[in-house]
Amino acid sequence: MDDLKRRKLAPQMPPNPAPHIFDWLIEIGLTEAAGMGAAPISSRELAAWQDNTSVRLAPWEARLIRELSKQYLAEGRRAEDETCPPPWKAPVTERELEIEEAQLRRLLG
Repeated sequence: MDDLKRRKLAPQMPPNPAPHIFDWLIEIGLTEAAGMGAAPISSRELAAWQDNTSVRLAPWEARLIRELSKQYLAEGRRAEDETCPPPWKAPVTERELEIEEAQLRRLLG
């Protein structure tokens, strides 16, 4: 990410067929406070947000927002490991591993 910022490039993001869902997720809050940390958005929090905004979520939208919140927390926990690859990067292929190993062998002798 630092390299992208230095080069003034935005990370390539996947297509988003439902931007309103993410707008609502950000408005509601990605997570909510719980005990000793964060927790996924609860159904109660979603209901309160709907009452306050007069927005009525379809059941699939509410489930998706909760799932996105859960995945956000899970990715944050995975990202605490320094070897965690960025979520936008495709899995490393065998060919890429071979190339990397060959480069290391040439470098280290």
